[in-house]
Amino acid sequence: MNIGLAVMLVLFVYILIYVVGYLRTKHVVSYEVVKGSLSVSNVYEGIAIRSEEAYPCEGAGYLNFFAREGEHLAAGDLVYSIDSSGKIAEMMETQQEETLLSEEDLSKLRQQMLGFQKEFTPKQFGSVYPFTQQISSTALKLSNYNMLDQLNLISGGESANFVYAPKSGVVVFGSDGLENLTPQAVTMELFEEKPQRTYPQSGALVTDQETAYKLIDDENWSMVVPMKPERATELEEAEYVKVRFLKNQYESWAKVTTLYNTDGTFVQLDFTNSCITFAQDRFINIEILLSQEEGLKVPNSSIVEKDLFMIPKEYRMDSRNSKDGGFWRREIDENGNEKDVFVDCKIYHNDDEYYYVDMETFHSNDRIVMPETGDPIFTVSQMKTLTGVYNMNKGYADFTVITILYQNDEYSIIKSNTRYGLAEYDFIVLDAASVKPDQILNE
Repeated sequence: MNIGLAVMLVLFVYILIYVVGYLRTKHVVSYEVVKGSLSVSNVYEGIAIRSEEAYPCEGAGYLNFFAREGEHLAAGDLVYSIDSSGKIAEMMETQQEETLLSEEDLSKLRQQMLGFQKEFTPKQFGSVYPFTQQISSTALKLSNYNMLDQLNLISGGESANFVYAPKSGVVVFGSDGLENLTPQAVTMELFEEKPQRTYPQSGALVTDQETAYKLIDDENWSMVVPMKPERATELEEAEYVKVRFLKNQYESWAKVTTLYNTDGTFVQLDFTNSCITFAQDRFINIEILLSQEEGLKVPNSSIVEKDLFMIPKEYRMDSRNSKDGGFWRREIDENGNEKDVFVDCKIYHNDDEYYYVDMETFHSNDRIVMPETGDPIFTVSQMKTLTGVYNMNKGYADFTVITILYQNDEYSIIKSNTRYGLAEYDFIVLDAASVKPDQILNE
């Protein structure tokens, strides 16, 4: 073997060892902290709960509505007629003159169509059929309303029964069976089944077993929305939230109450207006408008927890060796004598009363003495679990406490400009589970 071959062999072995070592080394991926905000879905579906009372048809016969659905009626206003002989229906069928709709009537029809267009999706094509029936019924009701001046032609007949509102309120035709629903009785099953409102069309033959209409007599109403417990707690802490109704983009404020019903957590939103706008809707899509939190954006995979000891702030002293200062610890030397030793330490966090220090520097039952006086003595025992990330600016996994302002499934927004916290452009460990505290890092 000549010298050249020996050198080549040594280089080959060196490179092989280096490559194997590199491949076997766990490489830590870093993440650069930047400012940002979170995009969180705040769209929910809720069930409307109102003060409403249903009224059955007063007899059998042909039903003809003379009130507009969604209209506010006064006590004594005409709602509908029951005509057992069919005279009213016959009069409408044989009417030679075309009944024209007013501009106000046409505007109401346009609003119904626009509202349906905004909420319609191809997956819910079945909703087209009840909508067309609703439009036809509305047009017929409006036409009937324009014919009220001709009622004197048949008002004296015994076969026609005209029904008037017993009290004031917003009229809605038909019923969905949920008129007596309370917030505490709402279940997830209702959202799965979604009972539909059934109502007879104007001109249809009905019996006294069918519900003709219902009256909503209070402008105050509520919506109950299924919600994750942590989200419900956050909204209740806000007390009032701003809500956008997706049907018409109308915005309103609501008072928040958390409900713990039989099969889940719900949020009750109480409104003092807009009841008449959504009187015909039981299930309503809304967006909760929360102020968007901005701060330092970190991935949730970087977040870890650490137990820290709590020491009262008055026991800390400044130190030339540590920017965080330190504490006097009373120890016993090899001769059994007490002595006070100054311990420099890293402070991870502070609040109004305590500094939070590493459990590696201090131990349970360590005695901390007051600077200068040496009295009183504080015994280390209290601890608290704080949330943080591993800062890798110094080349090792340096636990840094963070304050989470807002969080979604992937990222968290944390408070910036804290004394012991992160700063923009710091590098942190992307996967906190891949390292240990104070571990030397290979990026």
